[in-house]
Amino acid sequence: MKEYDVVVIGSGCGMTIADEVVEHGQRVAVVDKGPLGGTCLNLGCIPSKMLIYAADRAVEIQEARKLGIEAEIKRIDFGSIMERMRESVKEGQDYVRRGIAESKKLDLYEAEGYFVADNTIEVNGQKIKGEKVFIASGSRPFVPLIKGVESVAYWTNETVLRLEEKPDSLIIIGGGYIAVEYGHFFAAMGTRVTILEMADRLVLAEEPEIADLLRKQLSRRMEVHTGATAEEVKKNGDGVAVVVKTGDGKRREFRAQSLLMAVGRRSNADLLKPENTGVQTDQRGFIKVNEYLETSVKDIFAVGDVNGLQMFTHAANRQAALVLDNALHGSKTKVDLSVTPHAVYSHPQIASVGLTEEKARKDHQILLGRAKYFSVAKGEAMMEEEGFAKAIVERKTRKLLGFHIIGPFAPELIQEVTNAMASGGQMDHIFNGMHIHPALNELIEGTLGNLEES
Repeated sequence: MKEYDVVVIGSGCGMTIADEVVEHGQRVAVVDKGPLGGTCLNLGCIPSKMLIYAADRAVEIQEARKLGIEAEIKRIDFGSIMERMRESVKEGQDYVRRGIAESKKLDLYEAEGYFVADNTIEVNGQKIKGEKVFIASGSRPFVPLIKGVESVAYWTNETVLRLEEKPDSLIIIGGGYIAVEYGHFFAAMGTRVTILEMADRLVLAEEPEIADLLRKQLSRRMEVHTGATAEEVKKNGDGVAVVVKTGDGKRREFRAQSLLMAVGRRSNADLLKPENTGVQTDQRGFIKVNEYLETSVKDIFAVGDVNGLQMFTHAANRQAALVLDNALHGSKTKVDLSVTPHAVYSHPQIASVGLTEEKARKDHQILLGRAKYFSVAKGEAMMEEEGFAKAIVERKTRKLLGFHIIGPFAPELIQEVTNAMASGGQMDHIFNGMHIHPALNELIEGTLGNLEES
């Protein structure tokens, strides 16, 4: 058995841990079946947003008429867009591999490993042991047990990246961020898209009025059906058919050339055979951790998607930095992900941070503020008539509890609020700084200037 100071399982945010441990002169093993670089680089945020950027440009051209500009898209080179994405991913993988090769204190085990005992992993028939073990093995697509699913070909957000040719029509089962982002992409490419979501609205983590506007705007470019539970999938010639049960109990069949499953993610913890250890998982299969990201076994930690706390790359990176500081330097910093922003790169874009109105009402007396993009000069110039922002503020202290935006550049606009909330959450953190006029950042000021009791 080969022994190490640290064993890291996963090469996404896990490489942050491995690199820092090497800098401290310790011996490290990284276990990852690949592709190197983790979900974000290879299968998630990086490739999907490269595709979606092209989709954004296409939709802007299509919508330019409202500005008095007649524009036409003559051709979309789908193959070229996909290949550019794959080349970028390959460059990222090569960069990670070069970094590993140059490290003399880091051993890479490029295969699937699993626990055989506490702190001991078997990989390729060899046992390795770490004085400390960091689990950063991520997540994978969840595929529901729908009747007939094993008999039809379907894509996930991972396999869809291999496409060479654009499908003529596509059914997407699911209505979360992956579903609406890829719905936006394929519709912009010219595919006839149908989204089927079993809940009564899309993107359930967002404010209801944001979900309503998203559905309204997406429906201009694709079919969107909520309250539609997929009961069966089956072959339909060279394509696929999906039978759904609607909210009124009726059944309806949808047909398309291709099918994308986008109903959520599941932890990769089960692949590590945690039952061979004292590491506990919850009912959904995520590894249980305490406020220091420690598992139920001493010197075994879990960060990122595998623990299910906040399944975003920036949250995983923050967890990795915190657990490193605690493990290497003896700190006792508690994880705090209450101010974790996130974005949905649909069209329109969505960004949120903090509490929703529903959650805020449970423990606080609140004020609500709303403002439309069109209420600020830059938004009017853009003719952005429907996008808006919503603020949730504690009534007595005027402390920011949550902020939600739907419209152009929402992920960039949310950062000012995130910084203010991370610095204590007082509205003065925003109002004390001058805002450029005219610029979209005035939307933040305007929303907070419209606070009312509700």
